[in-house]
Amino acid sequence: MKHNMQILQELAAANGPLCVGLDTDPSYIPPSVLAKYDSPAQAVLAYNTEIIDRVATAKSACCFKVQIAYYEAMGLEGMRVYEQTLKAVKKSGLACISDIKRGDIAATAGAYARAHFSGDFETDIITINPYMGFDTLKPFTEYAQKAGKGMFVLLRTSNPGMTDIEQKELKEGGRVLDGVGAELERLSKEFASFYPEQTCSPVGAVVGCTEESDAKALREAYPDIFFLIPGYGAQGGAARIAATLLKNAGGTVNSSRGILCAWKKSPTCLQKEQDGSLTMDDIGDAAGAAAIEAKNDLLSAFAAL
Repeated sequence: MKHNMQILQELAAANGPLCVGLDTDPSYIPPSVLAKYDSPAQAVLAYNTEIIDRVATAKSACCFKVQIAYYEAMGLEGMRVYEQTLKAVKKSGLACISDIKRGDIAATAGAYARAHFSGDFETDIITINPYMGFDTLKPFTEYAQKAGKGMFVLLRTSNPGMTDIEQKELKEGGRVLDGVGAELERLSKEFASFYPEQTCSPVGAVVGCTEESDAKALREAYPDIFFLIPGYGAQGGAARIAATLLKNAGGTVNSSRGILCAWKKSPTCLQKEQDGSLTMDDIGDAAGAAAIEAKNDLLSAFAAL
């Protein structure tokens, strides 16, 4: 049995490294289009479905990353849309990453693992925050063994505040994030014996692409770990930095607003918005074109290394 990170690694090799982030906020949808739906949540579902269809059909991405916070913010209906979005991604044939960033004491972590690796919100891969201690990872890694699930553990994030904790020097030497990296290496070796035929561990790392020196150092330090790479595009990360992180075991590079809000940079869409004829289909077309452009940008940067 292939674990889900292995499947994602193979999809990235086949389709290119782009991950489309469905961090979908109703405010991204123009009011004239939003008004055509019974609720903002239903508009978000239609928006997501259009984008998933365009991206999957064009094979311009290897996965989608669904950020749960945007759906929680819409209440119960939002969580139903979250569930339906996960199903739409699954149906597309691409991998699904649920960006939940959970991390808590073992018993609570076990409940989070059940919630997102089974039942209504079942997904392929999740994001985990390890900074409450490595014992919080165990309930999730157990699902990697018994059900082939995957997880991306926060290592070096893309936000400016990551210097507050991740970059702090330890008395015994190295940074806090180096301690996380050592644990990821240990888990990778442990899973190597469990999945001897596969080319990556089910435990990957989140590594932002907003600083070139860090990107090079972390890719060299952890050559066998598959990366989820945020920060590209709207957050300021350059394609050349993301490409550096795609070496060795590879990775997937997330773009959210650059694709979700692509219609705002389309002269055709803007003109249609002005005259009141803009449709969700037009927005989906703009997102699909932006995904193809992002994929080509990343592949070109990687080829130039």
